[in-house]
Amino acid sequence: MTAPSRELAAPSEQGAPSAPPPSMRLRELVFGAACAAAVRAAARLGVADAVGEAPMTVESLAAAVRAEPEPLRRLLRALSCYGLFAERPDGTFAHTDMSRLLREDHPHSLRYIALWCTEPWTWDAWPRLDEAVRSGRNVVEDLYGKEFFVYLNEDAPESADVFNRAMTTSSEQSAREVAALLDLSGASSVADLGGGQGHVVASLLDKYPSMRGYLLDLPRVVEKALPRLREGGDLADRARVVPGDIRDAVPVEADVYVIKNILEWDDESTTRLLRNVVEAGGPGARVVVIENLVDDTPSMRFSTAMDLLLLLNVGGAKHTTDSMVRRLTGAGLTVDDMRPVNPYLHAFECTVRG
Repeated sequence: MTAPSRELAAPSEQGAPSAPPPSMRLRELVFGAACAAAVRAAARLGVADAVGEAPMTVESLAAAVRAEPEPLRRLLRALSCYGLFAERPDGTFAHTDMSRLLREDHPHSLRYIALWCTEPWTWDAWPRLDEAVRSGRNVVEDLYGKEFFVYLNEDAPESADVFNRAMTTSSEQSAREVAALLDLSGASSVADLGGGQGHVVASLLDKYPSMRGYLLDLPRVVEKALPRLREGGDLADRARVVPGDIRDAVPVEADVYVIKNILEWDDESTTRLLRNVVEAGGPGARVVVIENLVDDTPSMRFSTAMDLLLLLNVGGAKHTTDSMVRRLTGAGLTVDDMRPVNPYLHAFECTVRG
């Protein structure tokens, strides 16, 4: 008689905890939405901001975030399974390095990134991923009858605000690293395309006191440009804020163009932008493209998930190293170098071919 088969966990090494069997890992995967929802709930409740340096009782935390103690305990217990907060033997909860990143006052806070990746529209879109994979098209236009960013700004202003805060946080955190990486000592002007509030161009103007800078983005974005770049700001005499859609035109001539995290739209939009940059800069102009990659990063799970989200909302994609190089060379650029900015971003140093 054959004994019933059963899945066994992988054998442990030197007493280390064994990995869960495939059936358990798959069960955990299909409950990924529960994990995302738990992170979102903690961010919206402000739990990380309420936890102090010392462990706290659930009752104290519940009073601080205006929640019921027992459901909050269940939320925290679920999050602690992923290293987000730690449950102590006495039933109190304490911070971990990961949970601190949900604090709004943390210098590398990911609170708004966590909220952006779990906004209400994502819960409408994810179940239709199979449709997007079959068609290669975004699903947002079918869901809401509008292009994604038009929908956000017209119908979901709270979500648009979360997006802007998330992008601001991301830009603030990476701008100094970008400025430290780039050697623009031979240039007199730099244009930051799709640069949001202008954190990158401001950091570059700080590094190079004689340089002039341009910030280009949509009117509703640049109207919230850093005060430093606007009239009365300490960089205003060297900075110019240019509202407009860079997919239609790049109306400034500069020695260096910086394009950060925007070459992930649909193919047509990306092609139009690169063509506009080549025409604006002319032969010899430097173009620095900074992007997440899905094949050369220690954060593959995050990058590939964002790649799928881009497919859902704008029909876009994150790039591999090869696809980025092909896209840039096909647009008339020569890729001179590629270097990591940080664990999540790579910089492609290019020049416009003559």
